[in-house]
Amino acid sequence: MAIIEARNLTKVYGRQTACREICLSVEEGQIFGLLGPNGAGKSTLVKMLVGLVYPTAGEARVAGYSPQDIRGRRQVGFLPENFRLHGWLKGEELLTFHARLAGLDGRAASRRAAEVLELVGLAGEGQKLVANYSKGMQQRLGLAAALVGDPRVVFLDEPTSALDPLGRRQVRQILLALKEAGKTVFLNSHLLSEVEQVCDRVAIINRGMVVASGRLVELQSGPATVAIRLDGLTGELVAELRRRYPDLQLEADRLTLALGDQEEIADLVARLVAGGCRIYEVTPGHNSLEDVFVHLVREGEQVCG
Repeated sequence: MAIIEARNLTKVYGRQTACREICLSVEEGQIFGLLGPNGAGKSTLVKMLVGLVYPTAGEARVAGYSPQDIRGRRQVGFLPENFRLHGWLKGEELLTFHARLAGLDGRAASRRAAEVLELVGLAGEGQKLVANYSKGMQQRLGLAAALVGDPRVVFLDEPTSALDPLGRRQVRQILLALKEAGKTVFLNSHLLSEVEQVCDRVAIINRGMVVASGRLVELQSGPATVAIRLDGLTGELVAELRRRYPDLQLEADRLTLALGDQEEIADLVARLVAGGCRIYEVTPGHNSLEDVFVHLVREGEQVCG
């Protein structure tokens, strides 16, 4: 069941189109990653989905409601990229305040504040003034504020930007725990390795448009590379291969080229053997999320440039 849906969502500021006809569907209980270069429209899309920005065209539904509907907002937690916390409050006071805003009474709000402080690794820090928290501690406190209302859907805009490697690992564990509890996480991040480790599905947006969307294994199953160590390769066979694989590279006894997919590797090896080559080593390449991301962004720049 889709808990987040966007249909032709568009936002125009004057002459600039921040998002253009974006269509997305996120199933409940998933961790969904949104990727894109700076200025691609990621934060604008997130703000439309949480109801902070009105779309110019199109529509969205979150937890079955319009983002502007208070009934839907009660089921959403949000950590913006550039947030400011009340520095004159103690950490526990701030979270209790947010819990009261979410509808909890006094005692329940205090209990919930203590729970989320422990969840984000700030147990024992709740009596400190927020102004005295480090940047990383404030990042964790912001995450706790997004979770204090026990939302069904959590939107996180760059949640690990101020964290060290241990902090990022802890956030990953929190995200996986939320998924296990049946929550849906919409993660906007520029840290591709983080997305690759936790997300079920990913959308890549460039120049305000979705250029790819799907499960990670699907996005990574595109063009593949292979390196082959061999001898006996003739000039005639090299010329034949270059006609089919223009980016072929030959250095000493190592042949490297890009294939349409990894299924072509067996056919290529068979052709080399039939051409008189001796094969010593075949090393298939792996498309990382970074490879896919860079390829799609560069391709978009070439089309628009």
